[in-house]
Amino acid sequence: MRFVIVGYGRVGSRTARILLEEGHEPVVVDTDPDRVERAESAGFDALQGDGSDEDVLVDAGIDEADAIGALTPDLNANFAACMVGKHYGCRTVLRIDEDYREDIYEKYAEDVDEIIYPERLGAAGAKTAMLGGDFNVVTDLAANLHLTVLGIQDGSPAVGKRVSELDLPESTRIYAHGRARESLTIPIPGTELEAGDEVAIITETSRLEEVRTALLPEAG
Repeated sequence: MRFVIVGYGRVGSRTARILLEEGHEPVVVDTDPDRVERAESAGFDALQGDGSDEDVLVDAGIDEADAIGALTPDLNANFAACMVGKHYGCRTVLRIDEDYREDIYEKYAEDVDEIIYPERLGAAGAKTAMLGGDFNVVTDLAANLHLTVLGIQDGSPAVGKRVSELDLPESTRIYAHGRARESLTIPIPGTELEAGDEVAIITETSRLEEVRTALLPEAG
């Protein structure tokens, strides 16, 4: 898969490295020539320029990318980059700092596929969000988060519900979904869950039982 990484700071560089190690094709965009040089020295295709500029992102191959990770500390620049990516049909992952108010989060969340907090998830969370569900990086995640794949069984309260209708804790995200005997893929909000499906979940450890209650049948 091909990804555009906007920002080669702490989060962007680690995200790019993880993607490259797993056989994907990250392209780095950064305004800082020193960072671009470091990215190239590390083996990445890299481009100096403003990642919120459509022309720069086109030069980076946004028209062929599967996803864009806008991972700079500048929220406005990140959002602009994501809107360009959305225009070209990319999955969009927006970095936002944890100290923003809830109304700011809600303003941006409506227009992007995923929001990540580096303070919580770091590079592994960004990479997982962009892939739409690849759980080979559990050890990179914060200790208070839990990754799991749950099977939807007969009798589950989730059967017949769309992904967007599930009654899950606010901090919980479904990163992947698959039908029986099929690979997990990026979830679609309108997908209706059936018995035999699997869903990949990330949630705070303290909310895991709530997730199980929402997705698993009551114990007999």
